[in-house]
Amino acid sequence: MAVETVVPATNGIAAKVGPATHEKDAEKLRFIEEMTANPDAVQEKVLAEILTRNAETEYLRRYGLGGATDRLTFKAKVPVVTYEDLQPEIQRIANGDRSAILSAHPISEFLTSSGTSAGERKLMPTIKEELDRRQLLYSLLMPVMNL
Repeated sequence: MAVETVVPATNGIAAKVGPATHEKDAEKLRFIEEMTANPDAVQEKVLAEILTRNAETEYLRRYGLGGATDRLTFKAKVPVVTYEDLQPEIQRIANGDRSAILSAHPISEFLTSSGTSAGERKLMPTIKEELDRRQLLYSLLMPVMNL
């Protein structure tokens, strides 16, 4: 006997999960729904967490946020920058500087770009939490594909 699971959706559209899909898939689909039902609130929360955690970094202190974690203050005080603007800080980290330059967490690895812009690869410092986030995103692929 085939069992069909219906994943409740806050957007009013319930997603039917086929019989071969496990309860873990339904759980992951519910997680996706929760995270995408109100993206503005999720983004505000994530920004506040990032700014709180990194308030004492060299980079954020430079702009005088004074502990503010709201979007309006962030947009008003922290400019949009390019990779080239951050390259000196990234190079310091790559050269072994372990101080809180761009992140309060230790840099766990460097990712590199494909090198297509201007022909040079760009270093992207990442923290362990970012690796965990990438693993979470990868774990969400199959439940969506199974749907």
